Amino acid sequence: MTVRRSLVLGVVLLAAFVALGVFVSGSPGGLDALLGELLQDRWRGPAGVVAEVVSAVLGPVLPVLFAVALAIGALVLWRRGDTDRAGIVLRVLLLLGLCRATSWLAKPVFARERPRVYPDFSYPSGHVVSVASTGVAAVVLCTLLAAHLVAVVTRVAVVATLLCAASRVVLDVHWLTDTVGAVLAVSGIALLSAVALRLSPPVRRGVASSA
Repeated sequence: MTVRRSLVLGVVLLAAFVALGVFVSGSPGGLDALLGELLQDRWRGPAGVVAEVVSAVLGPVLPVLFAVALAIGALVLWRRGDTDRAGIVLRVLLLLGLCRATSWLAKPVFARERPRVYPDFSYPSGHVVSVASTGVAAVVLCTLLAAHLVAVVTRVAVVATLLCAASRVVLDVHWLTDTVGAVLAVSGIALLSAVALRLSPPVRRGVASSA
């Protein structure tokens, strides 16, 4: 993907995130309301127990652990004299932080209420933002330093994000659109930040790397 396309797509995704947040700021309706009725009180049963475990593993702890790993990795590379790769890892760390910050900054702006009584606002889902941010950062890192792992890491990131989103909806602490908004926000910020931080894949033979 070229730099121009990354910028355009990033802006479009962020605009979609804002538009969705404005659209769902009132009373829940459509698919949100339908799922809310279908899953009402399911979080109190076995499904809720499973969702709680998934939510505990795939949540805010992931970007913290990955950030620590990136910081250590950058330090090791720097001490070995590999400043180029150390710089890439540090920029990926910054990308991770920018993506993760979307939920902290956006929640007070939209101030959407949760499906049930629960701390903090609802849009976008902080758990999904955490998992998606970690996945995006990992894919970008592999794209630049371990291209042979990109496909596998991408699949793992997508599955982990979907599982996290499902767990938050089953637990009745997020509307479906909260999870969709989280993915839109992270994707938009990631595309724009990758360009700003010079983390876009190199261009070969006049065509940007498919990764």
